Amino acid sequence: MDALTSLRVFREVVEAGSFVKAAERLDISTAMTSKHVANLERQLGVRLLNRTTRHLSLTEAGSVYFEQCSEALDILSAAESAVGVQTAHPQGVLKVTAPGWFATRKFADILVAYRQRYPDVLVDLRLENRFVDLVEEGYDMALRATSEPSPSLIVRPLCKVPFVLSGAPAYLERHGNPRHPDDLARHQIILPTYTNIEMVELTGPDGAFAVKNHAVLKTNDTSMSLQLVLAGLGLAYFPEWIVAAELASGGLVRVLPEYAAFAPSVYAVYTSRKYMTTKVRTFIDFLSESLADRPSQLG
Repeated sequence: MDALTSLRVFREVVEAGSFVKAAERLDISTAMTSKHVANLERQLGVRLLNRTTRHLSLTEAGSVYFEQCSEALDILSAAESAVGVQTAHPQGVLKVTAPGWFATRKFADILVAYRQRYPDVLVDLRLENRFVDLVEEGYDMALRATSEPSPSLIVRPLCKVPFVLSGAPAYLERHGNPRHPDDLARHQIILPTYTNIEMVELTGPDGAFAVKNHAVLKTNDTSMSLQLVLAGLGLAYFPEWIVAAELASGGLVRVLPEYAAFAPSVYAVYTSRKYMTTKVRTFIDFLSESLADRPSQLG
């Protein structure tokens, strides 16, 4: 059996935590996965894994071997990229992280169009409102909305995302529709925990006003915030593309429409220009092209 393939299979088994999951990721049979690991153990003359029906764990020798072979595989992968061994045609799994509020029809349309152009790339998109360590967690890239991108990462600006303050008609009937930023002092605000908006600056025709938000509830899930606002709990700041349909249908009302809130930029974030794969490059280029003529219209 090919020793290099056996190394890659062994690493996948350890990272996946099971032969079955590793086989699925590698698109080979579970039996073949087991044979590759057994082949390594036979060549080395040591047991690398402790196996039970429910659990896998590294032996002491396996732990040392896993660390060394992982480093060797990473070096080999970088060497292949450097000499252009990787195909120019994008393919493979593209692991991307993005905020939960990217779950819109327009962004789905962009993903569909990308898939049609590059059918050999499998986009593995994880939507979660938390900071993700790209290197530690094995992501190829991230989409992040921020005013201050990390200087340790490579970023490419894609578009701006205006946030709008919205409320349900029933809530505004009970509590009154604010006419000025000062009126927000008596309103209940649902705040996201993934961004710091305890204090927001609203800019309008009569100047800029710093508004302290009085939180009635906090959540890390944008969909939950939207449901709470629709249920009449309070007001909330949303990315415009999340609430575009509700605003158009009258299910939500934009509060203080003449006052602009914050509008962070969305960046494509990755770790290195030096060994950028074609799947990452084509995905970023495709997003840039798709958003160039409608920078805030992903809703």
